[in-house]
Amino acid sequence: MTSPSNYSTAPVSEFLLICFPNYQSWQHWLSLPLSLLFLLAMGANTTLLITIRLEASLHEPMYYLLSLLSLLDIVLCLTVIPKVLAIFWFDLRSISFSACFLQMFIMNSFLPMESCTFMVMAYDRYVAICHPLRYPSIITDQFVAKASVFIVIRNALLLSPVPILTAQLHYCGKNVIENCICANLSVSRLSCDNFTLNRIYQFVAVWTLLGSDFILIFLSYTFILRAVLRFKGEGAAAKALSTCGSHFILILFFSTILLVVVLTNVARKSVPMDIPILLNVLHHLIPPALNPIVYGFRTKELKQGCQKLLRWGL
Repeated sequence: MTSPSNYSTAPVSEFLLICFPNYQSWQHWLSLPLSLLFLLAMGANTTLLITIRLEASLHEPMYYLLSLLSLLDIVLCLTVIPKVLAIFWFDLRSISFSACFLQMFIMNSFLPMESCTFMVMAYDRYVAICHPLRYPSIITDQFVAKASVFIVIRNALLLSPVPILTAQLHYCGKNVIENCICANLSVSRLSCDNFTLNRIYQFVAVWTLLGSDFILIFLSYTFILRAVLRFKGEGAAAKALSTCGSHFILILFFSTILLVVVLTNVARKSVPMDIPILLNVLHHLIPPALNPIVYGFRTKELKQGCQKLLRWGL
């Protein structure tokens, strides 16, 4: 697809998002599973938030952290997926300059916020299993409030320069983004300016934040595993391993797919461009769909609260 403004020297006022340039014929088929995952993510996270809000017994630090994770997931889904589905269903490919960089800011800020939330939740499980007697005095409502402020401020401040640097570039040539979303690298490649500083800052900032989070998560679950293996009660050990194991697998999936997205973007010449585009979309959809199920509804108290909510609805 081309546009009269693609090769003009006039400043770009909007972009065109081209999802899967080589396989546009099967976009309608792909929209069905994406729609189902989107409905699952929104429904599960909304149900979790309402259940925690209405059930007084769930007004505890662990469930507040789950609420924060669900809020982040909802914002990420609403920022990315409706526009992707609008492209698939109605061919609404255009996105304004300001909307594109707003989407970029939310994606760059909220994904590391989610990683940081995983880290705080891993610390919560570490204290609960390794220091159960001290848990009520360490993991308090004040702790959750301070952790939430830290999560928001750290990632918003350190990653806000990414869309700011990209928005300040001069766009006078192509306005076709070969992606379903306004990813930083996909947009900055359209600039007439040198965007090396932009790429270096994003690489250093994102991987410093995500890398530090993952190291702390790994250490937390390592200590948890050591503590669990010392449990004399076989049932307690199996339960702790099952819960923490599913958490760690989900975090590993979150980190792995993000790493694959970055590597496939770097190796664009040897990897079909449709692969990183699809992975990028799925990375904003699959974790939000799985997080409330793995973290939330496997918890006995939350499951009972959800059942009570459904009975009220009926």
